[in-house]
Amino acid sequence: MTYLCLPAADMPTQNLIQHFKLSIKFMHECRRKGEGCLVHCLAGVSRSVTLVVAYIMTLTGLGWQDALAAVRVVRPCANPNLGFQRQLQEFEETQAEEFREWLRKEYKDNPFNDEADIHELLARVPKVNDEMEKHASLVAEDV
Repeated sequence: MTYLCLPAADMPTQNLIQHFKLSIKFMHECRRKGEGCLVHCLAGVSRSVTLVVAYIMTLTGLGWQDALAAVRVVRPCANPNLGFQRQLQEFEETQAEEFREWLRKEYKDNPFNDEADIHELLARVPKVNDEMEKHASLVAEDV
């Protein structure tokens, strides 16, 4: 098992963009080797989600909001802090395309069907939102 540990605080002022390239490379290499890749932080809500969203953006060309929506389908509690959301937006506007080109050059063939898989998740977004609204209304009725 291979580990990558990135020291980063869950603070809006923490610069996570500096870790994007290394984490994207690490996740992609794990997948290409057929290994699992566990991305985690203390709560699995903000830092780890931000890194996974950046990876999805790099693979697919999706914007940060759509990539985050796809993550939320499988991890509804995913909620990067506002500083990390701003960094994802900045990444989308300034570096994502460059990273996409780098990934294509570094790993010429992509054996995965990432675009289709992510779009399949995004097709489930309204259903997830409906279920969350139903749950919220049931909780409100109990109060």
